[in-house]
Amino acid sequence: MAGLMRFLLGVLVIGALVHGAAVIAAPYGLMRVAMQRASSDGAAVNRFVFGGPVTPESRAIVRPSPDLLYASCVYDLTEGPLRIRVAPWDDYVSLSLYAANTDNYFTANDRVAAGAPIEIALVARGQPAPQGAGKVVISPSVRGIALERRLAPTPERVALAQEARETSVCEPWP
Repeated sequence: MAGLMRFLLGVLVIGALVHGAAVIAAPYGLMRVAMQRASSDGAAVNRFVFGGPVTPESRAIVRPSPDLLYASCVYDLTEGPLRIRVAPWDDYVSLSLYAANTDNYFTANDRVAAGAPIEIALVARGQPAPQGAGKVVISPSVRGIALERRLAPTPERVALAQEARETSVCEPWP
């Protein structure tokens, strides 16, 4: 009977360890897949990739809103800080930053920007802030995703939003 109890206790401990490891590792694995999809299969890093209107066939992210236009920038801060600028828009626009473990650690929107562009310097922990930077955001991870969203519910608004976002940038700090 004591042998059976030790065996069951061992199974429970091993199960708890495996479960804990999966809970810790899963967000990183999911984010790796998201970064691969968002960067045009790994080809685009530190630059925005502009998506078209959402259709059932074009869904690169889970449950995107069909009224929003998305742009994503998979970032890698290994070489230094990035400049991220989201061009102004006369309707809802936002910038959200996600760490390598899927945590959303920064969001700014049109209410914060009040008609001006949303502009930040993105740095990794321990990196110095670039000279001349206004708003500095410290990323908890070296890699992650910046996501721009623009409200564009009609074909006319989609065309205008696509034109407006041409001046949005995600690039190494000049």
